[in-house]
Amino acid sequence: MDVFETVKKTIVDTISCKEEDVTLDANIKELGADSIDAVQIIMDLEEVYGIEIDADDAGAFVTVNDVVKYIEEHK
Repeated sequence: MDVFETVKKTIVDTISCKEEDVTLDANIKELGADSIDAVQIIMDLEEVYGIEIDADDAGAFVTVNDVVKYIEEHK
């Protein structure tokens, strides 16, 4: 599974949004994620990829693509 598909699945599983709504350009907050959801998504992705996502970096994530790019650069 590629990074986008993993991020997409994690978002859908966490916030129960429609899978087709999760695109690279989708705004994470507009998908329905609140701050607690965002923390859960980050923690799940850290576990999957064995990385630590800096809180400042995570706070800068706006779109799904921001998350995907960060993981691809740090995994």
